[in-house]
Amino acid sequence: MSHFRHNEPADDKNQNKAHDENDRRITRSSNGSRKKESTSPEFPNYKLTRKRPLEATILSPSQTPSTPPPSAKRRRQPSKYAPPSKYAHLPTLLDVLEPDLICVFVGTNPGIRTATSGHAYAHPSNQFWKLLQSSGCTENERLRPEQDVDLPALYSMGNTNIVARPSRDAAELSKAEMAEGTPILEAKIAKYRPEAVCIVGKGIWEAVWRWRYQRGMRKEEFRYGWQDEGERMGVCAGWEGARVFVATSTSGLSASTKPHEKEAIWRPFGEWVQMRRSERTRVDGGDGKKDFEEGGT
Repeated sequence: MSHFRHNEPADDKNQNKAHDENDRRITRSSNGSRKKESTSPEFPNYKLTRKRPLEATILSPSQTPSTPPPSAKRRRQPSKYAPPSKYAHLPTLLDVLEPDLICVFVGTNPGIRTATSGHAYAHPSNQFWKLLQSSGCTENERLRPEQDVDLPALYSMGNTNIVARPSRDAAELSKAEMAEGTPILEAKIAKYRPEAVCIVGKGIWEAVWRWRYQRGMRKEEFRYGWQDEGERMGVCAGWEGARVFVATSTSGLSASTKPHEKEAIWRPFGEWVQMRRSERTRVDGGDGKKDFEEGGT
């Protein structure tokens, strides 16, 4: 039985041999090891690496490929002490005070919005006017900041601050200047003689305490609400001074107490104000200003 072998053409054999030699040339490195080097122009000697597959981005229905995802809310940077010269260009907020009011509210100092507008607690985030309404201080009426000048005539109440200069917030004031505002505040109270003083914020009462006792207030020494009789303000010859009620801060930056907690702390003061207002029955000259009845507080 004959066997036939198909012979490849000589040219094809030589071409394939040359191609194999080009693709699989054996070279020797300096340390004598052998490695394969590709010299084919079509397949350069690249190192192959496996890449991780791209993860699909899941978009919400409100997003499109052309709209970037919402960025994180920028956190407000905490303030630090600022000298009076920083806000010297802002006007001074005038006190709203008259003799023999039922109460005077004492804030920390005017904020930038308040100083610019010329009216107390003018920043939209401040809860002062809302708490006056919910506590009963202004009955069922929600006053606007520009109505601060009407407080004495409408409700026999007034307003002042322990520090006169404006700032971005209370953190830009020093503890020393807050404490040094105490004798100025005491003099105002002694001059106008309201029945009570409502301190609008724990930090203000701590400043008064620091001035009076030349030390910081201990945790167990603080409480909201009516203070001891010995803590009356504006005491002078012939006058026993005004009672002191400490309420929460109304600033939008104050998050240490929740809204319902603030209302609960303010409510007893509002009830007392309503009681005293109902007891003042005589109107002086028909202009809405109310006088003391015999018996005072």
